[in-house]
Amino acid sequence: MKLHEYRAKEIFSQFGIPVPKSIVIDNENEGEAIHKELEFPVALKAQVLVGGRGKAGGIRFAESMNEARRIIPELLGMELKGHAVRQLLIEEKADLIHARELYVGFTVNRKSRSFTCILSSRGGVDIEEVARENPGAIARFDIDPEVGFQQYHARKLSKQIGLAGKKMLKVAAITVKLYDVFRAYDGELAEINPLILTDDGNVIAVDAVLNIDNNALFRHPEFSSEGKTSEEFTDLEKEAREAGLAYVDLPGDIGIIGCGAGLVMASLDILKQFNGEPANFLDVGGGANARNMAKALSIVLKKPDVRSIFINIFGGITKCDEIARGIVDTAPGIPISVRMMGTNEEEGKKILTDNGYHVYENMEDSAKNAVEQAKAYREGL
Repeated sequence: MKLHEYRAKEIFSQFGIPVPKSIVIDNENEGEAIHKELEFPVALKAQVLVGGRGKAGGIRFAESMNEARRIIPELLGMELKGHAVRQLLIEEKADLIHARELYVGFTVNRKSRSFTCILSSRGGVDIEEVARENPGAIARFDIDPEVGFQQYHARKLSKQIGLAGKKMLKVAAITVKLYDVFRAYDGELAEINPLILTDDGNVIAVDAVLNIDNNALFRHPEFSSEGKTSEEFTDLEKEAREAGLAYVDLPGDIGIIGCGAGLVMASLDILKQFNGEPANFLDVGGGANARNMAKALSIVLKKPDVRSIFINIFGGITKCDEIARGIVDTAPGIPISVRMMGTNEEEGKKILTDNGYHVYENMEDSAKNAVEQAKAYREGL
């Protein structure tokens, strides 16, 4: 479960992590409280459960009340990456000119079967980007669960990213407090990006992320009303859930449909192997029929950026002829690449070939064709 930024900051503050003074509003009239509660300039942040809000126009700044009055209805009326903006976090703008921007985070490291702490001297940008371009700016530490994360661990990491003296101690203390949040709330991810370190040694969490393991929500009844709220899902994800389909939106341009979560994951992997970018994860499930397949295609086709579709079917209790009928009934208007084998395989292939569709014998060739079709479309623009 992902928490909105304002909820994460409330928790961070309870654990002694400094955050900007702020208010949360959900209508234009409440914005009139800004000049009473805060000092300008202020940052106005759309509260949606997606990353990259700033690049998408979901974070704005106001130097005056008049400017804030103009921006508030624009943000509350926008849709950000498929999510309607219903709340704004308005907070006093941090002075970034006279400060360093750091990154502090904790995550679950499945490879090492432990939690991992990550510190970086380059905050304010995606940590993945830093890892690619300047890996030396990152310090990381796998945590022994029997020992936990101690002050001396945090100080060592702070020194590794070039901090010293009181600044090193301040950042180390905040890092330990973030670990306390991470453990107390059964976190999958907790991060501050950026953590501002001013010239005089003060620190402040300008952004806050806290994702909680859904399997641990029974230990956190305070979130029972937030759980898996509809705000976590895009409109297409909601539609798929209502239809009984497992669907996750992704940022690429190649739609993926398969039967069985493992096969769909393998489809994503092989698509990436050929430099393709998946637009979604969609599992029609075992025993899918023509109606399920038609619905799955209709959902994928609603994404305007989808340029081709990769359909990967291994028929067990799912019958290939039913899948084929769903494809033919929908008649996608963009290229599709189908790999199909298993129950009623020959019948399914015949239905498709009789209707002008080519069926590949293996998923490598089918995935490669899907990537080529999407590339040809992009180059033809």
